[in-house]
Amino acid sequence: MGSGFSVQTWAGDPWAGTTGRDWMKGGLFIDLAAALERACFDYLLVEDTSMIEDAHGGSMETTLKYGLLGPKNDPVPLIPLLTQRTKHIGIACTLSTSFYHPYMAARTMATLDHLTDGRVGLNVVTGSSRRAAQQYGYDDLEPHDQRYERAHEWMEAVGALWESWEDGAVLVDTETPRYADHTKVHPVDFAGKYFRTRGPLNTIPGPQRRPVIVQAGASAAGRDLAAKYAESMLAHGHSIEAMKAFRADMHRRLKEYGRDPGQLKILFLVEPTLGETDEVARARAEAQQRWARTDEAIERRLWGLSYTSGGTHDFSRYDLDGPVPDVWGNGETSTLRNFVERGQGMTLREALATIDTHSGLAFTGSPDSVAAQMGEAMQEVGGDGFLLSPVVTRRNIAEIADGLAPALRKRGLIRDGYNHSTFRDNLLEF
Repeated sequence: MGSGFSVQTWAGDPWAGTTGRDWMKGGLFIDLAAALERACFDYLLVEDTSMIEDAHGGSMETTLKYGLLGPKNDPVPLIPLLTQRTKHIGIACTLSTSFYHPYMAARTMATLDHLTDGRVGLNVVTGSSRRAAQQYGYDDLEPHDQRYERAHEWMEAVGALWESWEDGAVLVDTETPRYADHTKVHPVDFAGKYFRTRGPLNTIPGPQRRPVIVQAGASAAGRDLAAKYAESMLAHGHSIEAMKAFRADMHRRLKEYGRDPGQLKILFLVEPTLGETDEVARARAEAQQRWARTDEAIERRLWGLSYTSGGTHDFSRYDLDGPVPDVWGNGETSTLRNFVERGQGMTLREALATIDTHSGLAFTGSPDSVAAQMGEAMQEVGGDGFLLSPVVTRRNIAEIADGLAPALRKRGLIRDGYNHSTFRDNLLEF
């Protein structure tokens, strides 16, 4: 499951509670992690962004009016709080290769690996907003392919730092005394096109040595990065055929890098609509569809497209009753193109009301019905599973952890416990 350390549903939802005023305390997300562990999920992904976006309408108004990707806290300090409340579930933390220096990232993740007893993962992102780039002193976001070129080098640099201590370097010999064998600790002297770092890392290897690597880019460059380095990947799949094609393409790329396809768990994003019965769930889905045509929903989705473009396009300037504009961006390029291509022949208003690029197959029904639908879909795809990405409320947490998960477990579709101590071992087992 994925969520950001940000304000969630806070208005117009009777289940929002006090989220608007206390989300920053972390309690909601600690409860989420504990519930997901009770449900035996593989991991919780904490996504991140670092700006208050003003691409839409050239203003921060829409962002702050609805709380869209902001306000948001740094996820790094949250991770140990989540793992203090839990004992088994993996927690993936998001860092940007465009803004985090490799040494800082390698040290941060090694520290978190110790603090979590080997249950941390690293969600590698390249950044997708020019406003985020400007937070770190850049004039603009680098071009898409250049960001991925930088990401490959970044992964090589952090990998070299994680390997700068050999096995057996730590002695803790109290008699001699000798804490570590200096002959087994090495500078890395990494010098690339984008990064330089001398090394060695000034902390010892964590229980996993390397955190589990998660990646979500669906462009050709993103897929290539995942094929080379990732152990789990998030993907969008709006049809069984598209999901099968994506998985086949990734397995081909993995083999080209000499990797076993089983080393990468591909999870397709979904936002199921659940209810006590199929009828209740269908009514909720119909209400959501009606809401998608309201002025608020249209404004939110226009905002989303403006953000997705990386700030290249302000979608508030396009005619809602004209055709979907055939545009490219410099942000989440595959997401934007997915919307544009699926929206051909529609007006922009129609496309906004019917196309959701961030959700996948429409699973609707009681927990038992949705579990059956998910099982049938994954059996046909032949894949590894799904990543749920709903807005977090305690109602949604309960529906997933105490409704959907038991129904999935009854069918043998999710684990019924954890057999290993580290994130990686548990992830690759199932």
